Amino acid sequence: MDKPQSWLEIVVTCDGELAEAISEVLARFVTQGVVTETEVKYDDAEEVALGYGPVKVIGYLEYDDQVESKKLQIEEALWHLNLIQPVPEPVYRKIEDQNWMESWKQFYKPILIGEKLLILPAWLENPVPERIAVRIDPSMAFGTGTHPTTQLCMSMVEKLIKPNSLAMDIGCGSGILAISSALLGAKKVIAVDIDDPSKDATQKNAELNKVSEKIEIGIGSVSEILEGQFSFKSAPVVMVNILAPIIIRLFSNGLYDLVSENGTLVLSGILDRQADEVQKTAEKYGLKIIEKRTINDWVGMTFLKN
Repeated sequence: MDKPQSWLEIVVTCDGELAEAISEVLARFVTQGVVTETEVKYDDAEEVALGYGPVKVIGYLEYDDQVESKKLQIEEALWHLNLIQPVPEPVYRKIEDQNWMESWKQFYKPILIGEKLLILPAWLENPVPERIAVRIDPSMAFGTGTHPTTQLCMSMVEKLIKPNSLAMDIGCGSGILAISSALLGAKKVIAVDIDDPSKDATQKNAELNKVSEKIEIGIGSVSEILEGQFSFKSAPVVMVNILAPIIIRLFSNGLYDLVSENGTLVLSGILDRQADEVQKTAEKYGLKIIEKRTINDWVGMTFLKN
C-alpha cells in the first residue's frame, strides 16, 4: 500500500472550453495526473452521464521541499495561458495524510456508453458482464472517458467497427478510442499522438485491456501515417477526438486520405458553435454527414466517404 503523505491540492474552476488547456498545463507538474470534475445528470435513458456547469480542473503536488518551486512554475505557465484567454486564479489547499490511490478511487464509477460499452476503472469488477468493459487507469494525466467528447465518439464508433477490420485513432491521448475499437473486434488499430506521455498512457492502458498486440502506437499524426511510417495508410474507421480548430487543420494535412473508400470519419471534441464550420470543411472534401450527436454543448459527427 502507498505510504500516506501530505499533498497540495490545486483547483482551477473554468468553463469547458478552457478545461483541456488548463489540464495540459497542470499535467506537466502534478503527481499522478489531473482530474476534471463537474456536476452530472443523466439522460432520459440514464445511460450517459452528462456534465454541466463550470469545470474544476484538479491536480495534486506532493508536499515536499519542491512544492513552492512547482507552485511558482504552475502559476507562470497559467500566466502565459492567460495572455491568450483569461484564466481564473488557482485555489490551493493542503491535504494531510492522503493515500493517493485510495483518494482517487472514490471519485470513479463505471460509465455505460451506447449499447455495448462500459468504461470501467481498472480496479473494479465488471458490474454489467454483457457489456464490453474498457478498463482505464484514472491516475494517468489523460482522458478517462468521463468527458462528453469521448463518450460521443465511443457511442458512434461502437456501430462502425466490423470484425477483423482496421481503424485509426488520431490524437489518441489515453488510447481509450483505440482500445474500444480493438475490444469491439478490430484486428489492428493505429493510435498516434504528438507527445511521449500520450504514447506511454496508451501503451499502459492497452496492456491493461490485453489488446497491446492489436494496437500500433506511435508518435505522429496524419502526415506520418500518409508517409508510410505505420503499417497501413488508410482505414474504414478513422477517429479524431481533438479540438475543432485542430480538426480543420488536419484536413489540410490529408485527413480525408486516411479514410478508405466507403469508410467513415468520426469527429468529436467540437463545441456546438464550431460544428457548422467543421461540417462545411468535411463536406468541402466530399464527405457526407450520416450522424450527429450532442451532449450539452459538445457535438460529435460521423461522415461517410463515398
